[in-house]
This record gives sequence, structure tokens and C-alpha cells, in this order.
Amino acid sequence: MPITVKDYSWDETESTVHVTVPLKGVKPNKADIFSTDEYLKVNYPPYLFEVVLYQAVDDAKSTAQVGGGAVVFSLHKKEPGVWSRLTSTQSDDKELMKSKRQQAIEVAHKRAKREQEEKAKAKREQERYTLQQQMKIEGEEKRRIEETKEAERRKATEDLENWNESKLNEQQVTSADVAPPPKDPSCIFNNDDGDLPEVRNSQSSTSTVSTQRKEEDLPPAPRLRGNIEVTFTPRVFPTPMRESKAAEEEEWLRKQAEARKPVDIDDPDLTEEEKNPQWLKEKGDGFFKSGNFLAAVNAYNMAARLNGKLPSVYSNRAACHLKLRNFMKCIEDGSKALELLTPPVPANAMSRVRCHIRRGTAFCELELYAEGLQDYEAALKLDPKNEKLKADADRIRQVVQGTLPELD
Repeated sequence: MPITVKDYSWDETESTVHVTVPLKGVKPNKADIFSTDEYLKVNYPPYLFEVVLYQAVDDAKSTAQVGGGAVVFSLHKKEPGVWSRLTSTQSDDKELMKSKRQQAIEVAHKRAKREQEEKAKAKREQERYTLQQQMKIEGEEKRRIEETKEAERRKATEDLENWNESKLNEQQVTSADVAPPPKDPSCIFNNDDGDLPEVRNSQSSTSTVSTQRKEEDLPPAPRLRGNIEVTFTPRVFPTPMRESKAAEEEEWLRKQAEARKPVDIDDPDLTEEEKNPQWLKEKGDGFFKSGNFLAAVNAYNMAARLNGKLPSVYSNRAACHLKLRNFMKCIEDGSKALELLTPPVPANAMSRVRCHIRRGTAFCELELYAEGLQDYEAALKLDPKNEKLKADADRIRQVVQGTLPELD
């Protein structure tokens, strides 16, 4: 049985109570401190300090400091006043002490659960905020690129219009040069034959030359529009019926079609893009390629929350966890992706290869080489011509057999 501590000391004011509990040579890190509004406990084997307070205190404002060979409680009274004693008048009642202890434990559990839920909610809000900020930055960058492209497009259009205008001016100048110069008016009446000379229509000639030059500069006429009919041959499985996987292929295609159906989410905090799991998955892929693995995990988390039937979301999130060295989460996501990649058909073979490799790598990082070797051998069955995969599997096999030191 523990030794009850009775040589503690305490003092009070109108608003606070200070309780000093000696540790009796026990290291501070061995002391287990527990408190609620009406209950104090310090357990440091083989000693135990436990009291039910005379009145309730504000546990949220109260503190406990460990140092100098003692635990010092600074308690704030809920109702100001002088207590004149620290413990309750019913402290000698064992049943009361037992019920108070049980109530204190229940209150502590509820408080811990509430704090855990608040932390989880704050974490989700932070993830959503981070993702929104990242998407906002990308949106601004995209808008800037579009504005730059639009400015270049306008400049190119203006340059083309200026060039066309200059060409037109050159054509007009050339046409004016081709027209014959007018004759001296006086020579019209100096014809020796007494007849009026024939007058040439210079304007008609000029317009004809100009029209010919314009026709030469014009581009060829556009092609006529038409429709091309395309027909597809039916999908045929050339294998014998006893070896055919037509039923599995059709089931896989049906599952993929169901997984890609739009999800109706009624959440005013989400934009239309954030309600699309496929869009979030592509965002996560972009973050992964840029090396922002935490942002990629956040995007994949939201995609999985909206639609948990997309194997690529879990497979890609496993790759992110592998980069972040969250090996247990990598194993969980790899296993979930393999569950969704059923039935096993050639269409999803390479996806299963990637999942096995990622999960096997995580097992090896945790020094679970036997489990890692199983995944690598499963990947080799699906991709037997992969030389790098063969070399990695051989190295892991040597480690399992003890002929090679553990992998770095």
C-alpha cells in the first residue's frame, strides 16, 4: 500500500490557496500530478498525497509547479473567502473519497476528450486553410501568367495589324506608280489631223493592276468543313474462356466508373473545385512533383474524405508519407489502395506494383525485412522484367537470410 503524505503545508488568501507537497527525495519526473475543481492528487511511489478540497476552485486558472524538492499548487477560488481548512469536512468518509476520485477521473477523461476533439478540429481547419492559401497562391500565379499571355497576344495582334496596314500602304503607293503620267493639255488641240486624240482611262488601268496585286497577296481560301465518322471495334479478349478475365475486367471498369461519379457535398465552406475529389487529387499530384509533400497530403486527405473509393488517392498519399518518413501511415495507405485495386486485372497491374513497392520500402525502413520482401516478390510477379526491382528484392532476401548487413 502507498504511504499517505501528511506533512504537507498550505496557506490561503481571499482568492487563492497555496499547497506545498514535499517529494521526499523522489525525482520530479517520477511524480504523477492530477487535479480537478475539488480533488488534488500527487502520486510518487511509494508516497501518495490525496485530498478533497473544502470548496471548489477554478482548475483552468490553477497551476502546479515542480521544483526544489516539492510540488506547489496555486489554486484560484471560485468564490472568494476564507476557508480556515484545506480538506472537506467529509474527508474521512472512504466512500466519499472513492466517489470523488471516480468523478475526478471522469471529469478528466471528458476534458481530455474535449481537448483532443478541439485539437483535431483545429488541425483540420489549419489543413484546410493551408490548402486554400496554397490554391490561392497558385490561382494568383495562374492569373498573372494569363495576363502576361493576354498582353503578349494583344501586342502580337497590334503588330500584325500595323504590318497589314503598312503592306496596304505599300500596295497603294505601287499602284500609284504604275499609272501613266497625264499628257500636256495643250497637245490635245495641236493634232495635225484636226481630230481629237483618244483619251486613255488611266483610273481603270490603275484599279486593274491594284486588284491583281491584292489577289496575289491574299491567302488561299479556307478548306470546306466536313464530318468524319469514326467507328470502334468491340473490345475482344483473345484468351480462352477458361483463362479469360473478361468478367473481372468489366467489374474493374464498373468500379472505376462508380468511383469517378460526382459527389454531392453540401458544405458552404468548400468551393466548387474543393468538392471535386479528382481535382483535389490532381492538386496533390502537383504539390508532390514540386516537393511540397505536406500540402500534397492535405489535398489527398480532403479527396479521401470526399470519396474513399479512389485507389490512386491512397497510393499517392502513401508515396508522400514515405517521403515524410511516416512509415506506418505509408503502410496503411498502401494496404488500403491494394484493397481498392480489386479485382486484380492487367489494367491495374502497374498500380499494384507501385503500392507493393511503397509498402515494402516502408516495411524495410522499419526493419521488418520479411514483410518487405513479401511485397517486393509480389511486385516482381506483376513486373518480372524490372531489373532494378529484382536487384532490390535480392538485397532484401540476403538481409533476411543473414548474408548481408542491414540496409541503410
